[in-house]
Amino acid sequence: MKVFIELWKAKEAWKALPATDRQAYAAQLGPVIQDFVDKGAVLEAWGMNTDETEYRAAYDFFAVTKFPSDGLLEEFQAIVEAAGWYAYFDQVNLSGTLMSPEEVVGKILEL
Repeated sequence: MKVFIELWKAKEAWKALPATDRQAYAAQLGPVIQDFVDKGAVLEAWGMNTDETEYRAAYDFFAVTKFPSDGLLEEFQAIVEAAGWYAYFDQVNLSGTLMSPEEVVGKILEL
């Protein structure tokens, strides 16, 4: 199981689009997201980054998704790229295999 964490904020290109164009673009997201859920992806969390967050990352939105395989995660990333998402949003990603806190601390100690 892979976890994929996305952090993003709108670029000026998104803000400059007319509302109808933004709505049309966003309307295409639902079916694509549902297709990945049907293939086994699990939408763990979507949300907005609050201003009160300590050591706040400079991104406004986040999503946490679990993918059952590397292949499905790679397919998702390719579709996001092909959809032109990165032209409209400044985004950074994190991904990895789930580990226990003890395993992560062990990795930190190996540094």
